Amino acid sequence: MKRKVGYAVVGLGVGKRHAEAAAKSENANLVAVCDLIQEKLDKIKEQYPETLIYTDFDEMLKNPDIEAVSIAVPSGMHADFAIKAMRAGKNVLIEKPIDITVDAALEIEKVRQETGMKAGVVHQNRYNADMTPMHNAVVNGKIGRVLFGDFAVKWYRTQEYYDNGGWRGTWNMDGGGSLMNQAVHTVDLMQWLMNSDVESVTSQMAIYDHKIETEDFTASLIKFKSGAVATFISTTCAYPGISTDIRVYGTEGSMEADQDELKLWKFKGAGESEEKEMLDKYAGNGAAAALDPTLCTGHTYVVEDMINAVLEDRDPSIVPMEAIKSVRIVNAVYESARTGKTIYFE
Repeated sequence: MKRKVGYAVVGLGVGKRHAEAAAKSENANLVAVCDLIQEKLDKIKEQYPETLIYTDFDEMLKNPDIEAVSIAVPSGMHADFAIKAMRAGKNVLIEKPIDITVDAALEIEKVRQETGMKAGVVHQNRYNADMTPMHNAVVNGKIGRVLFGDFAVKWYRTQEYYDNGGWRGTWNMDGGGSLMNQAVHTVDLMQWLMNSDVESVTSQMAIYDHKIETEDFTASLIKFKSGAVATFISTTCAYPGISTDIRVYGTEGSMEADQDELKLWKFKGAGESEEKEMLDKYAGNGAAAALDPTLCTGHTYVVEDMINAVLEDRDPSIVPMEAIKSVRIVNAVYESARTGKTIYFE
């Protein structure tokens, strides 16, 4: 009989999608889930009767049938839970961001090396269909020298969204507002697509339309060591939730997308037929998640990648040291906005 990975999930907000992906996988068994809210546990038990339910994470980690755990608790708790799981002999898949500080993220990497366990991070937007050709156009030189980029996450969240659970929009648990929570995926895409380390960040932030500790708007100018520059805007005030603009321009071409929908594909030497083919092939519904966070996609792919990493004894596709990059950029944005200074990277 084909071996299946024993899978578990802690945190049944976004973690519910992790549980569903593991349950549907042909290569895994959803052994257990853990949450403090009994109602959430009861719903999972009703959906998957053979799955064990826990309110105590330490007790769940004692289960020898569990090989991998999705960490989907509030962002500021990611490192604590991931480290505890790895030290208990479990591989981990950590929701975005890896944690809210670089030091906490580096501690995850340190324990990963110490224990030999596998650690992956959820940045599922890299696997939107249109991101592969856009990334390839950069790394293969099709776009020429990358000159500048334009990235904007123009989403909307209600006050109720922030009030639910009590941790969103707090510095201690969320690590930020529109940038750290909603836009961190696009920060990851920015540094990945621009294909260069960041040199400096100059930013402003504000609270425009919510009663929260953190921000609901940021605007930044980001310079890269390649000489390219990018603008980046994040907000949760753009009623009713508009778009995620991802735009990269080079000496030989230009690319624009709205999340998973390719909007522009123009390159020197490429005819109208290529542009039409690409726009037809990579048409999506990129604005959907801007309004409704439950419509975010890609978790099935990321969970399956984690399962296969365990079976194939390899690293997951996105490892801690790669995920740390976006956290470093986000924190630099906040530091620049607080101090009024440009933040330079080493």
